[in-house]
Amino acid sequence: MNPDLSLVHADDHLLVFDKPAGLLAVPGRGPDNQDCLSARAQARFPDALIVHRLDMATSGLIVMARGIEAQRRLSMSFEKRRVHKRYVAVVAGELPGAAPDAPWNCIDLPLIVDWLARPRSKVDHDIGKPSLTRWRVASEPAGLPGTTRLDLEPVTGRSHQLRVHLMAIGHPIVGDPLYASEAQEAMAPRLLLHARTIEIPHPVTDQPMRFETPCPF
Repeated sequence: MNPDLSLVHADDHLLVFDKPAGLLAVPGRGPDNQDCLSARAQARFPDALIVHRLDMATSGLIVMARGIEAQRRLSMSFEKRRVHKRYVAVVAGELPGAAPDAPWNCIDLPLIVDWLARPRSKVDHDIGKPSLTRWRVASEPAGLPGTTRLDLEPVTGRSHQLRVHLMAIGHPIVGDPLYASEAQEAMAPRLLLHARTIEIPHPVTDQPMRFETPCPF
């Protein structure tokens, strides 16, 4: 297997990978953007099919199906919100009144793709789609002065949801080239956002499956 393809789980119907930051989930436009997680996975598992995506700059867990029927069932689990994901992020600034492992807070702001500034998304209270993110301060230290480490749970799955929501409340993710200031982006060599945990029903047995990968920052 490609050394840059980290396999977390494999059975006859389900694959789980730990995607590195900087790798596309699916092919992009042009010959220079064909290397991606799905292509690397299909080199070993020809029946591997994409179910969901992570931003190129985001690291962490991504699920793939083996075969059309498994893809259909896994996609249905996402649509019915039977899939639960948890991310880790380091954001600029300190969130007032928040303590580690306190009750979850919510960001409830409608989002839409910013067609004039793609690939960015934006908050739009008129035509944005309902978007909900849960957050709390993580128990682990941020590791950078003037930042806060957060646990994040996206209830909905809009494009760039976590990145836009955190920017909208004044705490963009450190290292974000799209939504952070130049100084905030320069604080880290990559976007400090990692998909650490995913819980999903198995596409055949319907048994709950839980996967976790260490945060690399």
